Amino acid sequence: MGKLRLGVLISGSGTNLQALIDACRAHNFPAKIAVVISNRPDVMGLKRAEAAHIKTVTLDHKNYETREDFEAELHETLQQNKVELVCLAGFMRLLNAEFVNRWKDRMINIHPSLLPSYKGLHTHARALEDGVRFAGCTIHYVRPEMDNGPIIMQAAIPIEPNETEESLIAKTLTYEHQMYPVVVKLIAEGKVRVSGHKVVFGEDVNLGSIGQISPLL
Repeated sequence: MGKLRLGVLISGSGTNLQALIDACRAHNFPAKIAVVISNRPDVMGLKRAEAAHIKTVTLDHKNYETREDFEAELHETLQQNKVELVCLAGFMRLLNAEFVNRWKDRMINIHPSLLPSYKGLHTHARALEDGVRFAGCTIHYVRPEMDNGPIIMQAAIPIEPNETEESLIAKTLTYEHQMYPVVVKLIAEGKVRVSGHKVVFGEDVNLGSIGQISPLL
């Protein structure tokens, strides 16, 4: 059985991409990155992929007259590279429903909050402003509505009394980098499926060991 072919979509520094690159280096990891696609040229994430000898494609959204034109080429690029699972990793473009539905249950996203709370941008600042006791991050299947879809995994991160936006961002990223490879591995091994609006794990998945990633999952 071949490894699951990933298409990683980025817009910036690519730290979650790097976590996936590092995981895929293990010979027994059940997935490999077929292509990294950026909608912005010359970002650090592209350099990370090139350093790992992974194919990169830049599709600058500014070069397309419409969002539909951009997404048509994005879809074609994913198909040409035989991508089986799309991993959004800091991809800062909203995708139209037509594109999302083409990749339904084959596209996942990581978001820096405990969804459904704090959808959108500036999640850490908003959590601090509201005085909540826990922040977090979520990996979910993508649906047409922004930051919505069946939740695969979450990490809950305690907010300290002296927390700053910068410190909370840094802490959240450490959890993200641990979670993304775990989720991809579970999907590649066929241990995750969508049932209605929820994710169901295989009976052989030890959720207790997964929980060691974070205080709460």
